[in-house]
Amino acid sequence: MKVYSFKIPKKPGENIIVQKDQGPAFYDKLHQHEEIQISLIVQGNGKLIVGDSVHSFTSGDCFVVGSHIPHLFKSDQSTQRVQMISIFFALDSFGDSFFELREMEELQAFFSYAETGYKLQSQQDKVALAIRGIHTKAHFARFLTLLELLKTISSSQGQRLSNFVHSKDISHNHGERLRVVFDFVMRNFNQKVDLETVARLAHMTPNAFCRFFKQRTNKNFFKFLSEIRIEHVCQLLNQNKDLSVVEAAHASGFNSISNFNKTFKDIKGINPTKYRKEVS
Repeated sequence: MKVYSFKIPKKPGENIIVQKDQGPAFYDKLHQHEEIQISLIVQGNGKLIVGDSVHSFTSGDCFVVGSHIPHLFKSDQSTQRVQMISIFFALDSFGDSFFELREMEELQAFFSYAETGYKLQSQQDKVALAIRGIHTKAHFARFLTLLELLKTISSSQGQRLSNFVHSKDISHNHGERLRVVFDFVMRNFNQKVDLETVARLAHMTPNAFCRFFKQRTNKNFFKFLSEIRIEHVCQLLNQNKDLSVVEAAHASGFNSISNFNKTFKDIKGINPTKYRKEVS
């Protein structure tokens, strides 16, 4: 998908790129790039859109984002400073068939995870230590560290982030329309968002926009909006133990508590009151 194509800056002959992002916010435009990305959230909280799904992120989380998967890390407005260390490399960085060698068979689970995005849920400390130290290493040591990192992730437990593999041949015009809509939703999800306004941003009629969004994300627009709002509720409940479920729901754009309760259970598989008790 040509959604705000992003060129990872690298020096001539550099095949493994290590990038440290820090400041008041991460790069928050829906974008994609050829390289596979392994990212450690050193500091910060927010929401990650990857493929067709929405997830929360917080300090210590580690994610894998595959080649050409549209994604964005949207920092919470309450977060004053964020930091992320990322490693980028392409399938052909070391030759067209390098990762197809028999010796690379142990790494194939990693590339399977990368196709739809992946969040580590085991061995995070080991992976974080490798990512934090890789930027100080010389070229050969960096290469060996990357292979060990891929091996560790291949044997780790985790959560696939998306169920929908995007087509890579969507036109730039269509990708730009999606980017504008995603940007608008991420800024305004806690307010009233109506279909007519969003359709106008994409220069479409409401019916045409609904078909367009479903075809390119594998879900309807309001399901996407609800997922962002529910993730925000979860973040608020995790960050503020004194906040009630009702207050978190209203702060995330829900006006009807009965609708909120149903939506929360549909998305999280648990009612919000029980979720509140589990995170308290």
